[in-house]
Amino acid sequence: MAFGLAPVLDRHRIFGSGDAEETRAFLSTKQFHLELSPRDAGRLDARFNGVYMPGMYLGYIHYGPSVSVRATTRDDYWLQLPLTGQLEVANAKRGVICDTRRAAIASPCRNDYYLVRSDEGCGGIRVSFFKSELLACLASLLGEEPRVPLEFAPEIDVSSGYGRSLAQYLMMAVRDIDNAGTMPWNSAIMTAFEQFIMTMVLTVQPHNYSAALRRLDTPLAPRDVKRAIDYMHANLDASITITEIIAVAGVPGRTLFKHFRDFKGMSPMQYLRNARFDRVRRALLLGEPAEGITQIAMEAGFLHLGRFAVDYRRRFGESPSDTLRRRKGTSR
Repeated sequence: MAFGLAPVLDRHRIFGSGDAEETRAFLSTKQFHLELSPRDAGRLDARFNGVYMPGMYLGYIHYGPSVSVRATTRDDYWLQLPLTGQLEVANAKRGVICDTRRAAIASPCRNDYYLVRSDEGCGGIRVSFFKSELLACLASLLGEEPRVPLEFAPEIDVSSGYGRSLAQYLMMAVRDIDNAGTMPWNSAIMTAFEQFIMTMVLTVQPHNYSAALRRLDTPLAPRDVKRAIDYMHANLDASITITEIIAVAGVPGRTLFKHFRDFKGMSPMQYLRNARFDRVRRALLLGEPAEGITQIAMEAGFLHLGRFAVDYRRRFGESPSDTLRRRKGTSR
């Protein structure tokens, strides 16, 4: 697949240098270790361009000569998509050779989960899916929290099918950002884009939860479930009871519970709790700067704030204040 000429996102430069030690120092702040032969150090032309979104990073990386870059303590999922040249993504199990026809996605399932060997002249797109956001998206698809680490099949064929579509969507976003000069999207558009990309990757790229997602591919839920869900979403800030939900659904409680188990994989009250957490997270990421965590949590129906904070961290892998700081523009 032809992507066009590199580099891209040059107006969004994060770091650039021809000095090996300066580049090593920068990468170490990002939990990466650069390996470069002394004879190639003088030819280094490191370029790191990119933009940070609420749940992912979209960027471009180029080194010039051949280099190796090892991840140390990072916990995000990295998609490697060369635009020119070739690189290898390796972990303890296997290596994947990437070029303009094959990309790779690395999963943080071990401390040394991947090593990137970039050939001379290689440059390409890098996408980082932040772990908490990707797992939250997976949880919403599953209807429950994932119990074991998410691990993808590493290879993505970008010459046809889903992989080609994924690469095209990413390149369209890159061109849109490039042509605008400044970041053309607001927070709502960025969130919608990253949710689309994460959902696409989770539903099509094979991983250890793919079979569970296929089992949940069921027909539309009955009307009683829809009535109950509509009522819940309209009253997330209220102290509603299961008795009220059953009354609105218009069926016996036993029937409603069975339908929720069959079509949502959980009880009505678990669904309500999940919906409240999702509302809080969206508000923390997209709300007005004047809004505080206490106000946002209480407006979503959480009255016991200490327990809310503990459950929020357990669900999303970070504290509410961490999410709020990222919403206000703190980059990773």
